[in-house]
Amino acid sequence: MTIPRTFIDAPMPSPRAASGARGFSLFGPMNPRITDWRGLRVWLIGASSGIGEATASALHARGAQVLLSARNAPALNAFVAAHPAAQAWPLDVTDANAVMRTTYQILAQGPLDLVLYCAGHYREMRATDMDLADLRRHVDINYLGALHVLDAAVPAMAARGHGHISLISSVAGFRGLPKSLAYGPTKAALTHLAETLYLDLQPLGLGVSVVHPGFVSTPLTARNGFTMPALITPAQAAQAMLAGWGQGAFDIHYPKRFTRWMKLLRLLPYRAYFPAVRRVTGL
Repeated sequence: MTIPRTFIDAPMPSPRAASGARGFSLFGPMNPRITDWRGLRVWLIGASSGIGEATASALHARGAQVLLSARNAPALNAFVAAHPAAQAWPLDVTDANAVMRTTYQILAQGPLDLVLYCAGHYREMRATDMDLADLRRHVDINYLGALHVLDAAVPAMAARGHGHISLISSVAGFRGLPKSLAYGPTKAALTHLAETLYLDLQPLGLGVSVVHPGFVSTPLTARNGFTMPALITPAQAAQAMLAGWGQGAFDIHYPKRFTRWMKLLRLLPYRAYFPAVRRVTGL
């Protein structure tokens, strides 16, 4: 199928011409605050369970028009049945053509105010038990899938000079961790991607944020064979994200009683970091 790109290939405005464009500032919010969700069109990719589903429910309760995508069509349809006016858009993010086609169909209904990428794949892996096929699957879903969505959605949002893009990364992307050979690097890539997107798109009037969850009780983390510190529910994660968007934050991390310690670890030199991680994890 040939996708008409009428919405997508519109010329991007210059930073000065974009409505809502803001200069960089050391103080104040880094993004336009989103506090009133009534009537806003929100597309959540990877929203059939966990953080995505909980965030969709919270946004629907605040009056947003929620559009959900994931591979699990029955789960999406169940959500729509329980949340009037929500829409299900089944999608495999690894299929670039399907992502483009779905984005075009969504944009044909109207512009997007928020795109949240929360699709993810996770499996513990160490270098002594490497699985190349699953390594590639992490990259395809966690990172390349995000690129497919951005390639399809960003031009239209930039041309409009309005909207917000949010990528769910992880504290596992801060630095190398044991058993995170497959997952951690893809999340580090998402953080780097969000930083670059902010530099490019903030002058055009778009908001960009990156989300760094700690441990959240989801089907993915249920696979962990260890006690997860500061474990929170998806509903708590969703409220933290809404609070971050309401504050105009770029880096939304939670729960802070855990993520602040992870941020401190980023500051350690390698000679201190590696022994500290081995001591804490026992690995």
